[in-house]
Amino acid sequence: MPSQTAPTACLALADGTIFYGKGFGTPGETVAELVFNTAMTGYQEIMTDPSYAGQVVTFTFPHIGNTGVTAEDDETADPVAAGMVVKWDPTEPSNWRATSDLQQWMAAKGRIGIGGIDTRRLTRAIRQQGAPHVALAFNPEGQFDIAALVAKARAWKGLVGLDLAKGVSCTQSYVWDEQRWAWPDGYTRREGPGLKVVAVDYGAKRNILRCLASVGCEVIVLPATATAEEVLAHNPEGVFLSNGPGDPAATGVYAVPMIQGVLARDLPVFGICLGHQMLALALGAKTVKMGHGHHGANHPVKEVQTGKVEITSMNHGFTVDAQTLPAGVIETHVSLFDGTNCGIAIEGKPVFSVQHHPEASPGPQDSFYLFDRFAKAMQERRAG
Repeated sequence: MPSQTAPTACLALADGTIFYGKGFGTPGETVAELVFNTAMTGYQEIMTDPSYAGQVVTFTFPHIGNTGVTAEDDETADPVAAGMVVKWDPTEPSNWRATSDLQQWMAAKGRIGIGGIDTRRLTRAIRQQGAPHVALAFNPEGQFDIAALVAKARAWKGLVGLDLAKGVSCTQSYVWDEQRWAWPDGYTRREGPGLKVVAVDYGAKRNILRCLASVGCEVIVLPATATAEEVLAHNPEGVFLSNGPGDPAATGVYAVPMIQGVLARDLPVFGICLGHQMLALALGAKTVKMGHGHHGANHPVKEVQTGKVEITSMNHGFTVDAQTLPAGVIETHVSLFDGTNCGIAIEGKPVFSVQHHPEASPGPQDSFYLFDRFAKAMQERRAG
């Protein structure tokens, strides 16, 4: 249950609403967009997902911390989300894989958390009013300048027009050969020649790269700012466009010309999340900011052609406007929550992308077939 001691953390919304609670992690302040995530598992993967740059995450599931943390579950080297909001103080870990507890991990990684919050009330506010700008402060002495925190939240410009991909991307190329975790060996290495794939890193999750390796891909990762010439210099058999944070239109300033150059070579292309949005922009469509976005592990998505419904993980605050898709580009997947676009493909070509995260497996593994589809497209091109 929430601690009854004096508050040591404060969450200030731009509209002046104030939430007090118990701080954990690293004392300090951060200003960001506030979103909620409905997943019951994976808080560590969420905090280390680069797509959450510039955001504080409210966890609707109350038992956060119960599985501890382990470096094996990091999606990138350090947490990227600005902070976390939880209902109860993080619980002690009870998991054989845990190497540390959540509070220690947050402190070591320089991230702010606040517990003892009415997350149900906060989530309703986000759903009704859209993702607010907030200032989150943790002070062990319990001293807060409320007016200053509200002012900082109001002054923050938000994610629209903000390119965050360059800040979370790798700075130089590297080769990836680690495959998906499997009992009893854990992570194993792919060996021998494979399908040569260039993965453009807009904030790539490690498990996406593992899934590519697991379907036989020889993966070389390039920074977000890579040009078409730099991508094609590796003679890839396919190009992958990764997930990532920020406004796709801002990232598209440098990403779209690269993608258009790759498309001109008729290579198989596969995009996820921000990569999906980048592909859509390169094809002439538009993206728009969503009210509160999609963040969770139980989002139903329908594959239009087959009518099959997949339970998916999602994390995005922008969406492709399906009404702007040009001729020859079809909508392949739609959200059954609100009808927004969740996938596109070029008719007659092995070029496709999805908004959801097929690599994420909080239980459902419904969308792994997309990696097989990408590998099959490259195999057919090689054979042809």
